[in-house]
Amino acid sequence: MAENTQTPEAPAKKTNKTFLIVLAVLVIGGGWFGYNKYTYGQHHEETDDAQIEANISPVIPRVSGYVLEVRVKDNQRVKKGDTLIVLDNRDYALKVEQAQAALATAQSSLGAAEATTSASQVNIATYQANVATIDAQIETAKVNVWRTTQDYERYANLIKDHSITQQQYEQALAAKQTAERQLQVMVEQRKQAANQTTAVKSQSNATSQQVAVASATIKQRQVDVDEAKLNLSYTVITAPEDGLVSKVNVQPGQFVTTGQSYFSIVLNDELWVVANFKETQFDRMKVGQEVTVTVDAFSGHEFKAKLTSFAAATGARFALLPPDNSSGNFVKVVQRLPVKIEFDNQADSLLKQLRPGMNVVANVHIN
Repeated sequence: MAENTQTPEAPAKKTNKTFLIVLAVLVIGGGWFGYNKYTYGQHHEETDDAQIEANISPVIPRVSGYVLEVRVKDNQRVKKGDTLIVLDNRDYALKVEQAQAALATAQSSLGAAEATTSASQVNIATYQANVATIDAQIETAKVNVWRTTQDYERYANLIKDHSITQQQYEQALAAKQTAERQLQVMVEQRKQAANQTTAVKSQSNATSQQVAVASATIKQRQVDVDEAKLNLSYTVITAPEDGLVSKVNVQPGQFVTTGQSYFSIVLNDELWVVANFKETQFDRMKVGQEVTVTVDAFSGHEFKAKLTSFAAATGARFALLPPDNSSGNFVKVVQRLPVKIEFDNQADSLLKQLRPGMNVVANVHIN
């Protein structure tokens, strides 16, 4: 009976020993794991709320019109200056011709105004010469009046004592009156010539203003021609930079309007990462720190990068309806701040295979 009571003790001791070993392994493994995580957390800040970003240029027509040709396809790679879309340009070509015709008319008007101004200047010179001639004749007439007046006064004294005949006296009187009338005629002619000169000068001033107006009209018509030619050039839509075309949402015959985007071009010049870190992770993060980026599409490959800047505000501030915590119901939510991370090794061949929007994991190395 004693042997039967001691037999179960051996398996029980073995089970307890195994349990203690497993427990010890778990405790040691958990402690080692926790220590590693703690140590890792002291030197790293990580988030998987991050995506690849790139410059995306929308293709927006600057003029309205019907699509004549679409020279690109979905996902096609293009270079700067390549033709993407050709619009029907007949209406815009007619506007160019119309503007050029208006410019020619304005130039003709300017020529006519300048010719009239030149003729007015010639007339002014002629009338001014006439005035000068009449002034000289007036001076001669004044001298003649003075001479005949002197002769008349002498003959008037001589007729009193009958030293001269009545006929001689009357001749002197007639000569005096004729000289005075000639002087009056010259003065009237001078007034008329002066008035004509003033009128011609006024007409010249008016034609000079017409020349100025015609010159301004020419400038305006030239602007119209340039604008019409510019709009004509906009009927050919070209690629702004090298890149990859997105889905093309336009077909020949479709009417496109100004300012509406129909597809986009993802530019090749630069790729970067926007990582949204929690606000509780920012106490040790600084610009210039090294970052390791792993892309979900290329698991196992690490991209070297660098933290270059922090956003001006949290993502919630730029939302369509930003939260207003003063409205009454307040629930504290940990905010996220976007961080820009730029790749260091631009020669990495896998960078060319990255696409905007891909999910990545950003690991910032805290010094």
